[in-house]
Amino acid sequence: MDNTGFNWKYRLLCVLCAFLHFHASISAESTCKLKAKFNLNGYRNVDKKQVVVGGMFPVHRRIASANTNSSSVPLSLGCEGFNFRTFRWTQTMLFAIDEINKRTDLLPDTDLGYVIYDSCFTISKAVEGTLTYLTGQEEAVPNYRCGTGAPLAALVGAGGSDLSIATARILGLYYFPQVSYSSSCSVLDSKFQFPTFLRTIPNDVYQSEAMARLVLHFGWTWVGTIAADDDYGKYGIKAFKEQVEEAGVCISFSETLPKVSSPEDIQRIVETVVESTAKIIVVFSSDVDLSPLIQELIQHNVTNRTWIASEAWVTSALINQPGVSSLLGGTLGFGLKRAEIPGLQRHLLNIDPYSNPLTEEFWETAFNCTLDYGRALRMAKTAVGGNTSLSRAVRGVPEGLCSGQESLGKLNNTYSDVTQLRITYSVYKAVYTVAHALHNMEICEPGQGPFNNNSCADITKFEPWQLMYYLKNVWFHVPHTKEPLFFLDGDVDGYYDIINWQVKGDGEISYVTIGRFNSTAAPDAMMTINNASIVWNNDELETPRSVCSESCQPGTRKGIRQGEPVCCFDCIPCADGEISNATDARECIQCTEDYWSNAARDTCVPKTIEFLDFSEPLGITLIVISAVGALITLAVGMVFLVNLGTPLVKANDPILSFSLLFSLVVTFLSSIVFLGEPQPWSCMTSQVGLALGFSLCLSSIMGKAAVLMLRARVLKAARAKAKATAKAAAQAAAADTSPDVIVTNGNINNNNNAVTAGNPDVDSLRPAHQRVLAAIATLIQAVACTVWLVILPPHPVKNTAAQNIKIILECDQGSVVFICCVFGYDILLALLAFVFSFIARKLEDNFSEAKCLTFGMLVFFIVWSSFVPAYLSTRGKFMVAVQIFAILASSFGLLACIFLPKCYVLLVKPEFNTEDMMRPRSKPRDGTGTGTSASLATVATEVQATTGNVDY
Repeated sequence: MDNTGFNWKYRLLCVLCAFLHFHASISAESTCKLKAKFNLNGYRNVDKKQVVVGGMFPVHRRIASANTNSSSVPLSLGCEGFNFRTFRWTQTMLFAIDEINKRTDLLPDTDLGYVIYDSCFTISKAVEGTLTYLTGQEEAVPNYRCGTGAPLAALVGAGGSDLSIATARILGLYYFPQVSYSSSCSVLDSKFQFPTFLRTIPNDVYQSEAMARLVLHFGWTWVGTIAADDDYGKYGIKAFKEQVEEAGVCISFSETLPKVSSPEDIQRIVETVVESTAKIIVVFSSDVDLSPLIQELIQHNVTNRTWIASEAWVTSALINQPGVSSLLGGTLGFGLKRAEIPGLQRHLLNIDPYSNPLTEEFWETAFNCTLDYGRALRMAKTAVGGNTSLSRAVRGVPEGLCSGQESLGKLNNTYSDVTQLRITYSVYKAVYTVAHALHNMEICEPGQGPFNNNSCADITKFEPWQLMYYLKNVWFHVPHTKEPLFFLDGDVDGYYDIINWQVKGDGEISYVTIGRFNSTAAPDAMMTINNASIVWNNDELETPRSVCSESCQPGTRKGIRQGEPVCCFDCIPCADGEISNATDARECIQCTEDYWSNAARDTCVPKTIEFLDFSEPLGITLIVISAVGALITLAVGMVFLVNLGTPLVKANDPILSFSLLFSLVVTFLSSIVFLGEPQPWSCMTSQVGLALGFSLCLSSIMGKAAVLMLRARVLKAARAKAKATAKAAAQAAAADTSPDVIVTNGNINNNNNAVTAGNPDVDSLRPAHQRVLAAIATLIQAVACTVWLVILPPHPVKNTAAQNIKIILECDQGSVVFICCVFGYDILLALLAFVFSFIARKLEDNFSEAKCLTFGMLVFFIVWSSFVPAYLSTRGKFMVAVQIFAILASSFGLLACIFLPKCYVLLVKPEFNTEDMMRPRSKPRDGTGTGTSASLATVATEVQATTGNVDY
């Protein structure tokens, strides 16, 4: 659409609306009708100005009450409750604009005007002012600006967050810039809802975080919260709760201050504060909303509480009234950055009381008088009881009439107090922000602008969205303070002074800065507090405690009570192996596998390293026993070696005997390798040495027993055959009638003994066969052990599961399959050796080798059968001791059962070590004997003698 045509139609419509408005009584057909006329107070200076800056301040605290009768035309309500603090903000904007207009380096060719309205701290008034700004006249014509003159640049305001939210929603529709000085609510950071809203006050997200950090800094876990019933209070306290509750802080109570003072609600909040055990109360509210509660708490003499103040009331004179020291002394709060503004106080003290109705009201309120002569006269008349004959002097200067020359410097109120310029400084920055944006627009050079075709905006007739571009990208240093100011998505950095309310000697409250909060710093450095400079309530120097339950000391953890807040808890000792090394630990920490908890459960200490050491008594004992066993075995070997040529040694196959003795030495010595700290070599040597030692031992026994078993079976068969032959010969002799034939048993026996001197070779297994059998059996075990060592060898491990407080150093077998196969093979050899020796146990030797082997194997099985339950029932180093005892017991059992009888003959009864003694004993007359190990050598001759010596 052509802009010229649009402006023409726009102006025509405005003229038409005005015409219809003034002639409504004449024309009944009017369609443009004024619905309401706004009642706004403020300051206005737009004549001969190039650009106008809007402002909105809550100079009054509320709208005046009015008759709600709907039988008459409703009027826009006035305001009441003059606020000196916010009036100072208004004057600061006037001072800043005047200062800018006097400067030659900022907007040198532009003179700023202003239109400032009182929002009365009420949304409806803020909306009235907004519509008036947009329309350009007091009659609001939505979506049209019928005013003429200088363009309106931006709105500085509108005070509280609720007010700014209402105005920003309207201004955002037209992309009209708004720069707020005190609206910190986090809702306003949404650029989707409020695209043209900027602010020179930090976002409440930072303040909520700062409050949370303050509570956590002092270790308070039990706090109450009070919030105003508006977006500022609700969202601010909501963010605070989320952060502290996540850190384990509990909310004792959460109350909401009514926007319209309600005695019932105030009384309820007072009762909650009195009954709560929380000593810390966080308040997110404006001074106007909080003031009624403070007054009621003073009436109830509530003390011993520490209040955490938001920036909206931390330095408010409305709250800091006489008598609040007992209640609010020691308060901690967050104040905006403080600054000194040169020349401001002079401006505040030099205002003209007659310049404006708002200034007149300020003057009259400040000095409790009136500037209206007629009103003063009526007041004086009322004071004397309606007497009409007043003196001329009284009529000339009525009592209560302001002279206009009163001294503002003598006033002791917040208006002239410039020691705590915080929001005032924020107003100052907001005005300069708009001025610098306009300055950047003014100095734009054609062809280098930011708009279409690099064009610039005309400062005398720019559009709001054009100024919005410059506002978003503004960057300057604030005068006097040199603070850099720029926006990030419409917000500034969060910087706060932490203020402590300290009671002076005269009972007055002083604001002492005891720390800082800077959102741009590193997380650990955001908040700095000088704890020593804090004075708490009732001049206490010790930090107050506010907990539902006393802190849990290290070594315990917090156990939540069912149905109660998480800060109400019981202290539960940590379990074994867990610690808590901090106060109020929520969970115990599990010690790592190499550590265990100490008795106090507050430190993880290294577990005791346990293994069966060489140097301890048990280890020494086992070494001595092992060494004695090996020495005895060597001694036996020496005895056999010395008597190598004797019949007894030769009859027992010296090679297998020596291999058996060697294997026993190996088993005795392998038990020593089980001692000491496990090493890779010791784990492999002990297990493999034990397996091979027993394999050689058992295969040697099996070789001996196999021969004996075969002899016993052959002898049994031969005896049966001899008996059958003798029986047949006897029957034949009985059948023969010749008197010369005489057959007697005695002759048979004598002949049998006589022929046993012969030694025909009837053994099916030669000594070489026995040795090969033992060697093959051992070789099979050696191959299995080699594969075991190559694939999955035993290795040392730390066993932390067997005993909680100890680390048991032991050998991991590497593979269960391999160890089962290796030792299962030894068990198989043992079973075969036992079966073979058991079958040959009745051989009738003078020295029963088979019985010795049988007893030896019985001892072996008894020892290892007892070992299994004993091993499984022990823990730690004693498992190794049990294993060694089993090795030693089985080795000693085999050594004693097999070699002790032979050593007895060789050393004690050498006369028995003869060839005759090695021969079999005589067969009993009843023929029940089964033979001996030597009798098998003469069985063929015996059979022949039995038949050959029969006399016919």
